[in-house]
Amino acid sequence: MKKLLEDMKERALKELDAVKGTQELRNFRVKLLGRKGELKAILTGMGRLSPEERPLVGQIANQVKVILEKAIDEREEFFRQKEEEERLALERVDITLPGRGPELGGVHPLTRVLREIEEVFISMGFQVAQGPEIEMDYYNFEALNIPSHHPARDMQDTFYVSGGILLRTHTSPVQIRVMEKVRPPIRVISPGKVYRRDADVSHTPMFHQVEGLLVDEITTFGDLKGVLEEFALRVFGPRTLVRFRPSYFPFTEPSAEMDIGCVICGGKGCRVCKGSGWLEILGCGMVDPAVFSFVDYDSQRYRGFAFGLGVERITMLKYGIDDIRLFYENDLRFLRQFM
Repeated sequence: MKKLLEDMKERALKELDAVKGTQELRNFRVKLLGRKGELKAILTGMGRLSPEERPLVGQIANQVKVILEKAIDEREEFFRQKEEEERLALERVDITLPGRGPELGGVHPLTRVLREIEEVFISMGFQVAQGPEIEMDYYNFEALNIPSHHPARDMQDTFYVSGGILLRTHTSPVQIRVMEKVRPPIRVISPGKVYRRDADVSHTPMFHQVEGLLVDEITTFGDLKGVLEEFALRVFGPRTLVRFRPSYFPFTEPSAEMDIGCVICGGKGCRVCKGSGWLEILGCGMVDPAVFSFVDYDSQRYRGFAFGLGVERITMLKYGIDDIRLFYENDLRFLRQFM
């Protein structure tokens, strides 16, 4: 048995050099040292030995097992290092190649124009006021001189939540909330999201408005025209033509709509301006004294003006965009133009 053990050791060490990979090495280990391996098979003959020979053969068998296990472990470590080197070689990064910088994002065109509008009015002394988007009927209609029977409610298709709760159809309710808390003089703008049941190439169910309010003891329609003309010249350029047309809004009297010379055709007449050479951009007027009665302002002492504009419309005119839905489709080909 001693010779069998020595012969197995010598043969195993030679065969080990021919093993080519990790899986083959695992099979080789099982073949030699496994529960049904060659070493176990040789040791099954221990029962035929005399009591004096068994300890000596057992000692030799343990030595052979230790030698073979060490040799196999060394071979396994060799394969592990080799595989690690091959993996690193495949994953090597060529630092001489030109880098690829991260793609930078840009400010959304609506956000860009909204910020510009705010900056224009802030520079004229207006402060920004915010209010809830889920509003009460009282603030959205009643306190703005639009009672439940008023036909002007048909102008705004409203999303009602429940009872007298609704999604605001304009940001004018913010003006009422401000006047309830602050005494004149007041000079505020209220930018934000508003909601109406409308959807086509020029309307979306959710859009953005900026509405403004100025109340003081001495306020004229001329002041209103001066503020809005300055706004138009700052946003659309110093050569922009401006005109005011009589109109109707339930919370202002007198009321007007403000037009600018068509930015597409330069006032010559085109499809966008329907041949008129003018484009309507906002509504405005002097605050109706009836509105002051809801906030306990003395209409004999105070006068004010208000205006409201759609941010989407201003942006479409400023950049020559003909479909409002482009603002909300997240098409990178469109958005990259404003980076």
